[in-house]
Amino acid sequence: MHNKKLNEKLIPDTLTEHAFLSIQQAIVTGAIAPGTKIAEAELARTYGISRGPLREAIQRLEGQRLLVRTPHIGARVVSLSQTELIELYEIRASLEGMACRLAAQNITQQEIDELYQVLDAHERDADFQAGLGYYHQDGDDDFHYRIIQASRNQMLYKMLCDEMYHLIRLYRIQFSNTPNRPPKAFIEHKHILEAIAAGDGQLAEILMQRHINTAKNNIAQHFIEHKMGQNKGEVT
Repeated sequence: MHNKKLNEKLIPDTLTEHAFLSIQQAIVTGAIAPGTKIAEAELARTYGISRGPLREAIQRLEGQRLLVRTPHIGARVVSLSQTELIELYEIRASLEGMACRLAAQNITQQEIDELYQVLDAHERDADFQAGLGYYHQDGDDDFHYRIIQASRNQMLYKMLCDEMYHLIRLYRIQFSNTPNRPPKAFIEHKHILEAIAAGDGQLAEILMQRHINTAKNNIAQHFIEHKMGQNKGEVT
């Protein structure tokens, strides 16, 4: 499983695969906004494929929970409610905390060294240096993904790096530019890795849970501020 990329940096071998990866990336990065209705004819023209392969790609995206289908309306990009997002982050905190605890038991020195290299790359990232957000790459370039790999728990890996990974990434990216959050998140990552490297699984689990719960609280605050802004607009 080591050195696997979520989106392999290779040329897709089929048009369907190309369409799937391209639309997936557009959704996760916000280029196709949450709640957007999927227009099959337009996407077929954009990616130069027929409706059959496109529908296959759309079905795969539904399987990743990036698209949701409503009877008589069609497929739309997922747009989680505040309650759904909080529930998702509660699941993340529990499962990724477990991944840290297991990683502290099972990680190799080579993997620890590579995780430090990943964090070094994150710190050098131009957007991070400019305060525009945290590093957004996936797979082996993703600190969280690497730790889940190092847990050596295949079922946990399937849940977090297959079934929910891109849905989680969508919201990680969306909220990564919360003011002052990127440098704090980076420091939290370093402390988590230090605990894992020291073999302290209990501390690593607690630190990851705190890290994700902080992100959850930021999301809750975002909804509060958004609602206050709407109410202010109604008054004026």
